[in-house]
Amino acid sequence: MPAVSASVHLLWRTALTLLLAWLAARACVALGTPIPWMIGPLLATAGASMAGLPTYSANALRNAGQWTIGAALGLYFTPEVTRLVASLWWAVALGVAWALALGLGFGTWLDRALRGQLAHLAPAERRATTYFAGAIGGASEMTLLAERAGARTDLVAAAHSVRMAVVVLSIPFAMQWAKQHWGLQALDMTPPTARAAEWPGLPWLVLVTGLGSMAMRLTGRANPWFIGALLAAMAPTMAGLHLSAVPTALTNAAQLVIGISLGVRFSRQFLRAAPRWLGAAALGTVGMIVACALFAWALAWATGIHPVTLMLATSPGGITEMAITAKVLQLGVPVVTAFQVCRLVAVLLLAEPVFRCWARRLDSVPNRA
Repeated sequence: MPAVSASVHLLWRTALTLLLAWLAARACVALGTPIPWMIGPLLATAGASMAGLPTYSANALRNAGQWTIGAALGLYFTPEVTRLVASLWWAVALGVAWALALGLGFGTWLDRALRGQLAHLAPAERRATTYFAGAIGGASEMTLLAERAGARTDLVAAAHSVRMAVVVLSIPFAMQWAKQHWGLQALDMTPPTARAAEWPGLPWLVLVTGLGSMAMRLTGRANPWFIGALLAAMAPTMAGLHLSAVPTALTNAAQLVIGISLGVRFSRQFLRAAPRWLGAAALGTVGMIVACALFAWALAWATGIHPVTLMLATSPGGITEMAITAKVLQLGVPVVTAFQVCRLVAVLLLAEPVFRCWARRLDSVPNRA
């Protein structure tokens, strides 16, 4: 009976959180905010969580949301778009190098700026904490790598939560402002060929992307529900096979549950823990956004792609959130997705080797412990 009671309580918490998020999303739609189905739930659940209300994010719903968004984005990779993205391989490589360098710079700044506050940590633990807190990768993946390196995982997770919140609450508004004041039309010159849900194409799309997500999950890959669905939807689309579009209601629901998953991280305990650390993470994120904007302008000059698209492609946000922003505002979804996916894979593969090189360099310099 106690187990049944706990399950019922959890269902009520989930249902009430979903209701709060839906009301917030509708309010943001009425106000005309960018990506309202993600920003509204994020703000509402963050506020409720910080007020001590029992909000809850169900992992199954978050995974389903990532699956839905991955499938929807994969439909943009038509043969002509694929050729365009492939021709930009060198720009994608520059974006990866930029992300690694920027994360290392952010980690170095955290190490120097907060050395006094982190004096209770051993030098190796402090370096691992600041490095993986600054790395521009997924929060869960960077936290796992940080644990293997002996870092304070609570501080790493907190820094990434702050980074994601700052990016999601600033960049979409900046992009919407740019569209309004620069007179931009949709930058996705070749939107998905399938624009409406079709039968039996939609069930086939669900099956194919579901199998892709499960395969990615079984192999232990990062972000399997998003990446697996994305790759599975890309494969037939790149071959010229058009199954079905993803219904708008489903993508809105996916954004809602992803917004909830971001918002519930901001509990009262979260805010009380190391306020200077959280403030430094927020300030550093703002600095990274500015630096990424400058890099995007330079890359736009070299590639001929609109700088707004490249701002999303190189921003220090997460792949899901930035791809959603590009999709909703129609700001070059394939380019943004390609940059972000390649960056995610590269950071996962190279974050630890770069950390070891960085730590050895610091150990070789006197008076840097």
